[in-house]
Amino acid sequence: MTVADATPDIEHIRQEDRAFLGHPKGLGFLGFTEACERFSYYSMQTLLTLYMVNYLLLAGHIEKVTGLAWLRSWHYPGLEGQPLASAIFGDYTSLVYLMPILGGIIADKLTGRKIALIAGGLVMALGHFLMAFEGAFLFALLALIVGVGLFKGNIATQVGELYAENDLRRAMAFQIFYIFINVSVIAAPLISGTLGQRVGWHYGFGCAGVVMVLGLIIYLSGQRWLPADLAVADRDRKEIIGRIIAGALGIAALVLIWLMVSGFLFANWMVGTISALVLVGGLYFFLTRNLDREDKFRVLALCILIPVMAISLLTNQEIFNAYLVWGDQHFNLQFLSFTMPSSWLITLDAALSFSMLVAVALFWKWWSFKRREPDEISKMIIGSLFTIAGGGCLFMAALTQSGGDKIGLFWPFMFHLLNSIGFAHILPVSLALFTKIAPKQITATVIGLYYLAFFAANKMVGYVGGLYSSLPTTTFWLIHIASAGVGLVAFAVFKAVLGKRMGGTGVREQAEALG
Repeated sequence: MTVADATPDIEHIRQEDRAFLGHPKGLGFLGFTEACERFSYYSMQTLLTLYMVNYLLLAGHIEKVTGLAWLRSWHYPGLEGQPLASAIFGDYTSLVYLMPILGGIIADKLTGRKIALIAGGLVMALGHFLMAFEGAFLFALLALIVGVGLFKGNIATQVGELYAENDLRRAMAFQIFYIFINVSVIAAPLISGTLGQRVGWHYGFGCAGVVMVLGLIIYLSGQRWLPADLAVADRDRKEIIGRIIAGALGIAALVLIWLMVSGFLFANWMVGTISALVLVGGLYFFLTRNLDREDKFRVLALCILIPVMAISLLTNQEIFNAYLVWGDQHFNLQFLSFTMPSSWLITLDAALSFSMLVAVALFWKWWSFKRREPDEISKMIIGSLFTIAGGGCLFMAALTQSGGDKIGLFWPFMFHLLNSIGFAHILPVSLALFTKIAPKQITATVIGLYYLAFFAANKMVGYVGGLYSSLPTTTFWLIHIASAGVGLVAFAVFKAVLGKRMGGTGVREQAEALG
């Protein structure tokens, strides 16, 4: 069926279809598909560092990993054990946030969204199944990065295309879509985490692969209810397949190129800082070539915010890395005769994060009835205070641990609670801020650049997490408190110096809808 042929049916779905909770039936298919993809991703994120520290990087296993000795010789020189695991985790998770930009370009220019998404799901499933073989570990990670790159950017856009521009159900549709994601984030550590830690690591990764295949089946079965693809997809099937293979190989090549380049750019803290400044400067000049003076100022403010946000997010992103190793080794996870798998800490965090997002939104809604609601930067300052308090709980947990005693769950629980409140004040609010002050002509580009903060944060996690084995635990968490403090000071300075000039743009309505 051609794109032109499909359009009338989609218009009919937009206006008449209320089969799924009052929304188009396609929303259900997309929601369940995304839930399966997020289940597989967070299964991997939960198990990866634990798997490496407790199994793969130990003597007798690390020698079997094809290509790892070569990679260590030039990209991870001198690293072993937990620091090596942290560095690999940082590279994997940071690239997962970077490659969807390329996946979106491939879909928009070469293949269309559906083919890119299906190919991404298949490659992701392959990556999960490759995790069953120790020798294929690096190939599995590469497959997962390529798969997420092709998949992630091409599903949310289809949600929006189910609705006409004036359809008021659109905002609620994304809220429902987000609920699917959060249920998966909560469930993945409970199921895959338990299988991986209690039955066998490969069972946990295999479960993620099976769920990813299930997601693809759901997506394929709902094609008649989904929006028409881009015009670029209306080509010969062999040509489309050739393009998707070329695109996937291109992403894989860029991953390897980035590993080679980043080894030089971030060889140490001084070189890394200079490199980051140069990259941000280059990004600024690229974006502002055809903008007027005021818009250039706005872009400069956004470019400054990207590394600041990355630093402020360090504690939150560390949860999947060194924090999980620490919890696995030192937390008292026993309830009566049952010992909770350490991966369940991720479920606790996910449940609290979702709850606090809702609670914080309701709180500020209630506050606005009586008093003036704080602006975005003020909320981010408040969030930084909660993040600092959360890091303080981890510091207290390490400080009060005596001898070989295990740490009770009071301090970890308080960390997850306070950090989740902080995260709820920083993540959605910062996205609203970016849409608010972005120059109108490059708003879409700015939203893509927003996620560079998560790329940079995860890259830093790889470095900072590696210090866990060589520093006192109290000092390790003080570094994270300091990172949140840097965010607090930077946000306060931003508000004091630039706040009045950030009064809004032509996209103010978008910010109000998000906030």
